[in-house]
Formats: sequence, structure tokens, C-alpha cells
Amino acid sequence: MISIPVYAIGPFQLLIDRNLENENRLKHIGSNLWKEDMDCLQWLDSQKPGSVLYINFGSIAFLTSQQLIEFAMGIANSNHPFLWILRPDLVEGDRAILPPEFNETTKGRALISEWCPQEEVLNHPSVGGFLTHCGWNSTLETLTAGVPMLCWPFMGDQRTICKYTCSDWEVGLEIGSNVKRDEVKRLVKELMEGEKGKQMKKRAMEWKQIVFEATSEHGSSSINLDKLVSKIISNK
Repeated sequence: MISIPVYAIGPFQLLIDRNLENENRLKHIGSNLWKEDMDCLQWLDSQKPGSVLYINFGSIAFLTSQQLIEFAMGIANSNHPFLWILRPDLVEGDRAILPPEFNETTKGRALISEWCPQEEVLNHPSVGGFLTHCGWNSTLETLTAGVPMLCWPFMGDQRTICKYTCSDWEVGLEIGSNVKRDEVKRLVKELMEGEKGKQMKKRAMEWKQIVFEATSEHGSSSINLDKLVSKIISNK
């Protein structure tokens, strides 16, 4: 029987940021499918610490028109500031059109953009929570930033990741697949101002510290990465 070594490595973004800190020529490498709107960071600068709900369903998840409306009105009725990433193709087979009352209700406390630099947004001090589809990249970036989550898994492994986020890691609340504005409102308020939200924030910061230690110079991820590189070189 052949023995195959397994190396636990990650999150990669922290390892890359540290190893390439002085290698600016590689900083432009990325995998975004949409152009990032950097102006959102200036808007976040104008908000109170921990006050903003960040909303992004990723690059491939889709909503129906009715789901979009239910999310929109639930978010609006929560009375919290928010940054919402609305891709042009977010509503499958249709345009993402928000109801007129949404714009009236959220005037002065909302910013809507097509895409953003997510890692920078999640690490911004104004961001207090993330409404996400539970994609693996987004989940890792959120844990790394120490931000609690509202989870609406769309497909595939996102449901498994949601289970870990909410039940095992205790940093998230799940929104039912049959989206209703009252539930969205209730969960947003719980996340941003409730006791459960405070507990999840504390737990998220604990995970952030664990991630930081693992990717530090002598942390488990850094050590395993060195082992993997040595293994590859020795096999040449």
C-alpha cells in the first residue's frame, strides 16, 4: 500500500499576503470575474464601527425576482446601514430591479455596487456582519476577518459549509431557503445588535486568532507549506 502524505495548509490568502509582502509585482494577481469598485471603501470610512451589513451572493449564485424583493425589504426594514453587491446577472433570466419603497426606506444608509474588493471590505472596521451564500472562498475570508455571518446556501457544498458555520463553528445564522422578509429582518437585527450576534462576533474573533497563529511564521499552516514544498522539490 502506498502512503500518501496529507498537508493541512491555509487560508492561502494570509500565507500569500505574508510571503509576498515585499513582492509588489505579484500583488495584481487575482481571480475576480468582475471589476472591483474601490469607492465603496471610502463609503465604509464614513460609517460607524461594526454598523454595516455586507451582502454578497458570490459570482455564480442566482436569485428569483421574488427572492430579491424579499431579501431587499427584509434588509431595508432592519434599519441597518449596508453595502450590497448586486451583480447585473444576479436575477436569473431577468434584471435585478429593486422595489421603489426599498430605495425610499434605505436612503442615506445604503451603498449598492456591482463588485468590490471583498477581503478589504470584510476587514474594514465598519463591517459588522456578512450575508453570504457560503461559498468556500467567502467563508475562509470571513473567518480570517473575524466577521459573523448570515448564511443562505445556494447549491452543492455551500449547504455543508453552512452547517459547519452555524452549528460547528458557531459564527453564523441560517436563512431558510424560502426567503421571507420578516425572517431576513429578524436575523439581520439579531446578527447586528442581538445577544446571539455578540456571541457569534466573539467566536468569530477567536477563529480569526486561530487562523492568524496557524499562518504565522512558525504556525501549523506555514510549517506544512514548507514541508509540501520540500516534498515536491525532493521528488524532482
